Amino acid sequence: STVDVLAGMAKLAIERRHCRPEIVEGPVLEIVEGRHPVLEQNLTQQFVPNDCALNEADQRLMLITGPNMAGKSTYIRQVALLALLAQTGSFVPAKSMRLGLVDRIFSRVGGADEIAKGHSTFMVEMVETANILNNATARSLVILDEIGRGTSTYDGLSLAWAITEHIAGAIRCRTLFATHYHELTDLEDSLGQVKNLNVAVREWQDEVVFLHKIIEGAADKSYGIHVARLAGVPREVVERAKDILAQLEEEHLDAEGHAKIAHR
Repeated sequence: STVDVLAGMAKLAIERRHCRPEIVEGPVLEIVEGRHPVLEQNLTQQFVPNDCALNEADQRLMLITGPNMAGKSTYIRQVALLALLAQTGSFVPAKSMRLGLVDRIFSRVGGADEIAKGHSTFMVEMVETANILNNATARSLVILDEIGRGTSTYDGLSLAWAITEHIAGAIRCRTLFATHYHELTDLEDSLGQVKNLNVAVREWQDEVVFLHKIIEGAADKSYGIHVARLAGVPREVVERAKDILAQLEEEHLDAEGHAKIAHR
């Protein structure tokens, strides 16, 4: 069975242009042109590869913003999968990869309730987050997807902000955090080890084109109304949502385009 597994890995490595990952001592995770091992085979269009550069010095936690459906969740799962593959002894779908061994991979992804246990979707989210905060070490790899979205805006933002600070400052592990809370991107200025990334898009004739490419910097909006239109929400509802969004932005956003946060 061992030979069968190794032979299967070798066959895939040849057929799918996988590379041999380099295992190093320090807590780094560097990937050049990484690809999702499953999606690259199933997508009808060409898969867009992406890089990742996590290290102990100045890029320990990546905050990833960008539109719905642009590829944030795919990217963070892809990085975790490649780390897992590398530690099983497999070659990985990338041009190159350097990895400092991780003791555990923690994920807080998706939304599901546990009604039988009396747990709402948000309670499940917080239980999973608590497990990460209480058990992750500096050698762990953490991927987070939309922390704090199941409660009120300010409750959720406050939790996401504090969780980010704790992971970056106290746990100090390699972390990828995909979020629609654009306010969190301000942490790049106050926490030296936090880096902003976003998924590139282009707007053309009131349409949004997803480029699925991870680039440096923070996104300026999430295009949720555009996704609602793609999903088939009636046009009059979409147009009304645009009007309401414009009013809310005018009333509640400061001159720099960031939501105001009350500081005590």
